[in-house]
Amino acid sequence: MTTFVDRVELHVAAGNGGHGCASVHREKFKPLGGPDGGNGGRGGDVILVVDQSVTTLLDYHHSPHRRATNGKPGEGGNRSGKDGQDLVLPVPDGTVVLDRKGDVLADLVGEGTTYVAAEGGRGGLGNAALASARRKAPGFALLGEPGRGGDVVLELKTVADVALVGYPSAGKSSLISVLSAAKPKIADYPFTTLVPNLGVVTAGSTVYTIADVPGLIPGASQGRGLGLEFLRHVERCSVLVHVLDTATLESDRDPVTDLDVIEEELAQYGGLDNRPRIVVLNKIDIPDGKDLAEMIRPDLEKRGYRVFEASAVAHLGLKELSFALAEIIAKSRADKPKEEATRIVIRPRAVDDAGFTVSLEDDGLYRVRGEKPERWVRQTDFSNDEAVGYLADRLSRLGVEEKLMKAGARSGDGVAIGPEDDAVVFDWEPTMMAGAEMLGRRGEDHRLEAPRPAEQRRRDRDAERDEAQRAYDEFDPF
Repeated sequence: MTTFVDRVELHVAAGNGGHGCASVHREKFKPLGGPDGGNGGRGGDVILVVDQSVTTLLDYHHSPHRRATNGKPGEGGNRSGKDGQDLVLPVPDGTVVLDRKGDVLADLVGEGTTYVAAEGGRGGLGNAALASARRKAPGFALLGEPGRGGDVVLELKTVADVALVGYPSAGKSSLISVLSAAKPKIADYPFTTLVPNLGVVTAGSTVYTIADVPGLIPGASQGRGLGLEFLRHVERCSVLVHVLDTATLESDRDPVTDLDVIEEELAQYGGLDNRPRIVVLNKIDIPDGKDLAEMIRPDLEKRGYRVFEASAVAHLGLKELSFALAEIIAKSRADKPKEEATRIVIRPRAVDDAGFTVSLEDDGLYRVRGEKPERWVRQTDFSNDEAVGYLADRLSRLGVEEKLMKAGARSGDGVAIGPEDDAVVFDWEPTMMAGAEMLGRRGEDHRLEAPRPAEQRRRDRDAERDEAQRAYDEFDPF
C-alpha cells in the first residue's frame, strides 16, 4: 500500500459568493418603506498552509478534489449573508505549487507559510447598498461572484541539509540509521528504499537533517528506475554525500565508476553544480572493501573530494563524518544572507490605464477584457431590466462605450465581454437605455414615492388658489 506520495494533482474550487437580496421594507402604516435587501456573503478560499506534522501528500492522492463552502445569500431587513468557510489544506514543508504547464506559483518553505490556491467569490450587493440619491429604490440586487477554481500540482522537495546519493544497496539507509534516530527499512536487495528517509543528527552544537534518496542508476535523470521521481529531494540540500559501495558483488562495477555515473545523472538533472560534495567509502568492515577503499582514496582526493572511510555495521568513521558534515553546514548557514524585513512594493496604475482593453477580432467581433467589466457581467441578473440598465450605466462611466466608438464599433456590431469560453455577447447600441425606460431614470420606482403630508397638500392648494386669483385680477378685457 502506498504510504508516501510526493507529487499530486489537486483539483480545487473556492466557494461562490452569495447573491444579494432585493427587498422592500414593509410594516403597518408604512407598506413601502424603502429597500432593505442585505448583501450576500463571501465565498470561502482554498488555502495551502505548511504544517511540520505533515510529511507526505498522501491524503490528496486519495482525495484530490477539494472545495470550500459557498457564501449565504442576503436577506430582507438589511441582513447580510454569512461568509463561506475557508478550506485550509496542510502540506509538508518544502511543497512547491505549480500550474499544469509547470510554472511555479508558490514555494512553501517554513512553518505557517500560506498560499491561496483558489479565491472565493465576492458576495453580491443587496438593493439597500445599491440605493442612492438618484436610485432611491432599486428593484434588483447583484449576483454573487463565482469562486475561482482549477488544477494545481503539488510537488514535495524535502527540506534537508544533507542528501545521501548513490547506487541501490550502497548502504545509504544503513548510514542514516546509525547517524540519526531514523529507522528506515534495510535489506540485502536493490531498491529496498522506495521513499526518501529523513533523520536528525546532532554533532556538537550543530543540529542538521539528513536524507537518503532512493538508489540512482544510469539513466535516472531520463526516467529509469526510481531516481527521476526523487531527484527533486536533493535540490534544497546544502551538501551532497556520495555513498560508494567498496564491497559490491557485481563484477562490472567499481566505486570510481559509480561516482562518475551518479555525477553524470546529477549534471543531467541540473542545478546542483554549486553544492559541496563529500565521498563516503562504505562497508570497510569487509576485508576486500577496506583494501579497495585504501586503493582508490588517493585518486578521489586528487579530484578534490573530501573522502571518509566508514562502516555503518561496525560503526567505523561515523564520528569524523558527522562532525565534518556539521562543519560544512554551519559554514553554509553562516554564508546565507540574512533575511531582510518584508517590504511592501507599491506599483501605482498608469494614469492612462483604463483598466480594460477593447480589441477587434478576425470575425468582426469586438472583445472587451478587464477585471471590472468581467466581474460586473458575472454579477448581473440579465432577466431583470433594471439590473441590465445598471450594468450599462457602469460600463458607460468606465469608458467602455467611448472606447468602442474609438475602435470603430457601429450600431449593431457584436460585442463580447469576457474570455472566449465564457463571454456575454450582445449587439451594441450606443447610449442604449437597456430596457429601463418605463421606470424613468434607471433603477427608480415611483410606486415608492411617499404621499405628501396634509399640511403640504394644504399649502399647495393655497398657492394654486393665490395664483389663480392673481391671474384673474390682472385680467383686463377692455
